[in-house]
Amino acid sequence: MFKKTKKCENEQCDVSNILEKFGKYQILQYFYACLPAMFVSMINVNYVFVAGEVNHRCRIPECESSSPEMAVSWWPAAHVDHCSKPVVNSTILENNLCTNLSFTGAVEECKDWIYENNNTVFSMLNLACHPWKQSLIGAIHNIGMALAMLLAGWTADRFGRKPVLVMCSIGCLTSNLKTLATSYPVYIALEFLEAAICGGVYTALPVIMIEIGNKKSRVLAGVLFSYAIYMGEAAFAVVAFLVPYWKTLIHIMCSPTLLFVTYILLVSESPRWQILNGKADPVKKTLKLIVKTNKLNVKTEDIDNLDEEKLKSTYSMESNATKEGFREVFRCREVLKRFLVATACRFTVTFIYYGLIINSVWLPGNKYTNFLLAAIMSFPGDLIAMYLMNKVGRKMPLIYGYLISGIACIACGLVPGSFKWLKISLFLLGKLVTSACFTGIITYTMELFPTSVRGSLLGLCTLASSVGNMAAPLTPVLATISPVLVSVCFGCTAIIASCLLILTPETMDIPLMDTIDQVARSVAIGNEKTVKGNKKPSGNMESCEDRRKEVF
Repeated sequence: MFKKTKKCENEQCDVSNILEKFGKYQILQYFYACLPAMFVSMINVNYVFVAGEVNHRCRIPECESSSPEMAVSWWPAAHVDHCSKPVVNSTILENNLCTNLSFTGAVEECKDWIYENNNTVFSMLNLACHPWKQSLIGAIHNIGMALAMLLAGWTADRFGRKPVLVMCSIGCLTSNLKTLATSYPVYIALEFLEAAICGGVYTALPVIMIEIGNKKSRVLAGVLFSYAIYMGEAAFAVVAFLVPYWKTLIHIMCSPTLLFVTYILLVSESPRWQILNGKADPVKKTLKLIVKTNKLNVKTEDIDNLDEEKLKSTYSMESNATKEGFREVFRCREVLKRFLVATACRFTVTFIYYGLIINSVWLPGNKYTNFLLAAIMSFPGDLIAMYLMNKVGRKMPLIYGYLISGIACIACGLVPGSFKWLKISLFLLGKLVTSACFTGIITYTMELFPTSVRGSLLGLCTLASSVGNMAAPLTPVLATISPVLVSVCFGCTAIIASCLLILTPETMDIPLMDTIDQVARSVAIGNEKTVKGNKKPSGNMESCEDRRKEVF
């Protein structure tokens, strides 16, 4: 990749090749893009520790000292229920002091508790014996993330990738407002606001990263984006271990996002989006910046001479691309098919990925160590994804990846508990392959969609991922029915996704499509090669414009 760029430093480069030259410009933009992803990933999982449960017991007014403590010597050893209160026998109190024998053996409902510490909102909001309230915090956060990613996709297509990225990145500052909450309703409202504002980063970032690179760097963009997420999760686990108090943790995690104000100057808009939407003057500035930063030998006059139509012609973009939207998606069978397959695959991989983390009960160590290990385990999978998808292609590694993941999950559930190491090995295999699919499917789905609706469709796919993320915490309930049911559920969904991927095309080394009709015509060309004689091909041979006439 870099040899071609260096060659252009000495030889004259054509204007049409500017976006295909990978260099310092792309490296800087990738770096700028990965930083918000790290912070948003920390915010995305903050409720795991910020709203984590702390040890607690019921308050016994007759026995408490002026400074109540969690661990007391007089607590009845036989009583372990946190939601009921042992009844004190006031007739046998010794000098108004409680002992283990000061209780009748009866219990009554507990309405007040003593907490071991105030490190999380669990004690601040008095959430003892209200597990649904604790779970609702995470659910509300995921709903906010889903809404943010859905709206961000449409906004990125309508107003540009950069405005969404900058606003959502700076919006992470709103997380600090949670430290001001004094009641449960206010806290969950702020939790939703936090996710609804900053969650759009997950939609805008991968789109802008894939659109500024060339064909060879698409997988690299997906891997770097995923690595930024994993690094954010790992960093959050370390910070949470060192700074357990929730308010300080939130301030450390969110306050640095104020620096993203500088992205107004540092981050550039996607040149493909600018060309497609007729932003002739801005895209010329972007192209000149790329030429200058990458030190390409391109004449400035050649860029200045390009008007809106010449820009679209030079970069093989359709003149009617800005008119395309959801209506055209649902009228074109090929794009709709790709969207449905991508949605199912994104849901599946997220469902399995987070489901495996939640059900990994045999991992040793405390919660911080387990969380850190879960994040680190994803790194090898991404390296595998990058290697295979650059060497073999996008489609086949994903088909076999989902298949192997499904088989490993089912096998892990069927292996008896006495073969502990075999079960752990199968779990690790499933987690490793799922991580590779997690990164691979992000890159693949972005390549399947045309530029005109890429942000919108990616937003809907990310919404499906959020649904999978919300469904994963419910899987432990299946284990109460049968210990095998969870693994079978993971395995079956993975195998179904593997089969669905057969319906989509290979996208390795193929230029990004810019319009819906362009996608349909590219498929038609492929179908023509399989048709003998003058027989009219069926299915996708017709353009989407022809389909519209038939439907209406």
